[in-house]
Amino acid sequence: MSVRHSGIGMTSQRTRLRMVERLRTQGITDEVILSVMGSIPRHLFVEEALASRAYEDVSLPINYGQTISSPWTVARMSELLRANEPLGKVLEIGTGCGYQTAVLAQIAEKVYSIERIGPLLTRTRIRLQELHVRNIHLRHADGLHGFTEAAPFDGIIMTAVSAHIPPLLLEQLKVGGRMVFPKGTLKQNLCMIQRSEAGYSETILEEVNFVPLLSGVVKK
Repeated sequence: MSVRHSGIGMTSQRTRLRMVERLRTQGITDEVILSVMGSIPRHLFVEEALASRAYEDVSLPINYGQTISSPWTVARMSELLRANEPLGKVLEIGTGCGYQTAVLAQIAEKVYSIERIGPLLTRTRIRLQELHVRNIHLRHADGLHGFTEAAPFDGIIMTAVSAHIPPLLLEQLKVGGRMVFPKGTLKQNLCMIQRSEAGYSETILEEVNFVPLLSGVVKK
């Protein structure tokens, strides 16, 4: 997919602004996050046939059994991660179509993002290059292992659900940092872990719905 299918009407700047206003009514208060999401053409991260639905508050399929999270989910996770403070290094587990990556790239100095599905990452890499997103490092790998050589991270975001937190990811979280992720099995909730000198504390938040976190890599 090329970013050239810019579209009109349902993919216009006016539509993005309506999305931002809806996010405000849904409780998103971080104006930095709202501004960033209003500036990114979300419709370029979905298949052209679904572009007219890109700004609806729903998740949409992006092939390979994956989805792009709803605008509220992206905004909420980004808001929790940022916590009204500048972010240095951020680790994303599950690059997917790259929309969350593009949001993170505007609120962090450097984004390290891991995707286990090779063909999906190839498409996403091209898309982000065409959109001139530069402060990112993408890797085709098993996200359960994190990105050891770039650790520790100010923030870690996981875009797939797991019943348990991968220990290697917790180890790569900086003291004072936050990890935001969906947790659960039949019932899923957003969770936030904060690391302090004393250890880790976990907060259970809103109910969500994500695809499962899987191990290993897919090359073709």
